[in-house]
Amino acid sequence: MVREIAYDCDVLVIGGGIVGLSTAYAITRAAPGTRVTVLEKEAGPARHQTGRNSGVIHSGIYYRPGSLKAQFAARGAAEMVKFCAEYDIPHAVTGKLIVATERDELPRLHALVQRGRENGIPVRELGAPQIEEYEPEVQGLAAIHVSTTGVCDYGAVARHLANASGARIRYGTKAAYIDRRPDLGVAVRTDDGTVVRARVLVNCAGLHCDEIARRTGDEPNMRIVPFRGEYYTLARPDLVRGLVYPVPDPAFPFLGVHLTRGIDGSVHVGPNAVPALAREGYDWRTVRPRELGSTLAWPGSWHIARRHWRYGTGELHRSLSKAAFTRAVRRLLPAITSDDLIPTPAGVRAQAVLRDGTLVDDFLIQEGPRTVHVLNAPSPAATASLPIGREVAQRALKTLAAA
Repeated sequence: MVREIAYDCDVLVIGGGIVGLSTAYAITRAAPGTRVTVLEKEAGPARHQTGRNSGVIHSGIYYRPGSLKAQFAARGAAEMVKFCAEYDIPHAVTGKLIVATERDELPRLHALVQRGRENGIPVRELGAPQIEEYEPEVQGLAAIHVSTTGVCDYGAVARHLANASGARIRYGTKAAYIDRRPDLGVAVRTDDGTVVRARVLVNCAGLHCDEIARRTGDEPNMRIVPFRGEYYTLARPDLVRGLVYPVPDPAFPFLGVHLTRGIDGSVHVGPNAVPALAREGYDWRTVRPRELGSTLAWPGSWHIARRHWRYGTGELHRSLSKAAFTRAVRRLLPAITSDDLIPTPAGVRAQAVLRDGTLVDDFLIQEGPRTVHVLNAPSPAATASLPIGREVAQRALKTLAAA
């Protein structure tokens, strides 16, 4: 006898950030009539990684050719600009400079030129005198200009996706318990005691995605190690016309302290990257012992500490010393002083780390029975959110068809 189940929806998405909402949006467009529910524990969308980044529409220049990041960022940047224009969401295509300030950075800058060309991104090489054409206050030995970089209001993008998705979105609702049965589907009990039954679950829980995966019974073979990015705003925003970045260290997924003129005209400075003491540890005072214990229990965390302690020490120093942070910024912008830097809310990056300490450097999507898990989607996930959403939606609909 076949057991009849009264499903509340066809696809249940956990996480109301930009990737979860883009997935819901893509599902209802690819398969009209599919019933989608989104559970978001916060009172509204985009309260964590989506709403706490610097708003940059990344070009895709940094990412390994052929990787999901390279494919989705370049495609996603063009789509994001079009999306913002179509729905009157604040945005601007400003271009950006990547500036070498030391001679040992010049080979890495040249490698970025080559990578940009491999990824099909227009890049202009600049000598020191030409930097002033774009940014009169910025100093460097050489730079590259990437014309396709821009900025937008990702919170507004997320809100539009939510409103246009046709999904039932339940804010202030946390997934407390998950019962996944491959022959039946997924039942999620929420923190208010209600049960949501779905044929397929999509995990877009960001900072908590590994925990959600394990609750379904799938072992993701990675853990989220949270890194806090601390920002300042510039008291003299006229010092910066657009976006200015240092040459990144290829050993790390972080881009270094950079300068970003946002759509409101303010200039963000940062972020650095320090271990957070909680998944949502937006300052040093926020400590959650269970979450910190989980991070410390993961062997990969200790491998990172041993392998990158020198880099980490520098980041911690800049976090605890405004003077040290100022010196880092002055490499690019000599005119600033400590008084020019005004503290502003931090963000936390959900960085997937493997057991051996490898920092996962690409988007990571895994599937299990009746489940699709987005397990690594930090920057440039906001830029790439529309193609990521389609990719996840395609996998969810394939899983749904086979159920």
